[in-house]
Amino acid sequence: MTGVAADDVLVIRSEPSADSPAIGELLPYAINVEVMDLARDGSWGMVWSGESVGWVAMRYMERQEVLAATVPRPLYCYGTEPFWHIGLDPRGQGYELMGEARRDLTLISESIAQNGYLVTLQDEAAQPWTLIVERRSCSDGMSDRLFGFSVMLFSHGADGAYVHTGCCTLDGS
Repeated sequence: MTGVAADDVLVIRSEPSADSPAIGELLPYAINVEVMDLARDGSWGMVWSGESVGWVAMRYMERQEVLAATVPRPLYCYGTEPFWHIGLDPRGQGYELMGEARRDLTLISESIAQNGYLVTLQDEAAQPWTLIVERRSCSDGMSDRLFGFSVMLFSHGADGAYVHTGCCTLDGS
């Protein structure tokens, strides 16, 4: 964000108009705010606000380079059927499958792919894990939430290989 005073907030509105009702707010130091879509004229951006989407004035948003040389942290990816979660954050990497204990993962490599990132990890048994993260709008199919990234997760284990699909966000809330 840019141009918002330290003692002010950026209002999230229900529609792309300064006259529409406020549905949320962003603090002046907010980072990694994902803009899912733009209004036709580009002056308003659709963002996630709690359990719904809203609109912010783009004149207060500063564009960040999405495809940096490394995967942005934090990055949280989620999938359904089965319900799984993988988190890449400054404290480390981990994978959770509903009903099972968390698995810590070690980062092996990360690189820029065509429109996203390729991440190679390994678990405590030295089994490989590969994430292909693409910069594109994604829906988890279970909620109304939109995410800024889609993901394919390839994992290997003693009982076989798996492919999971899902969505990722920079917002851990």
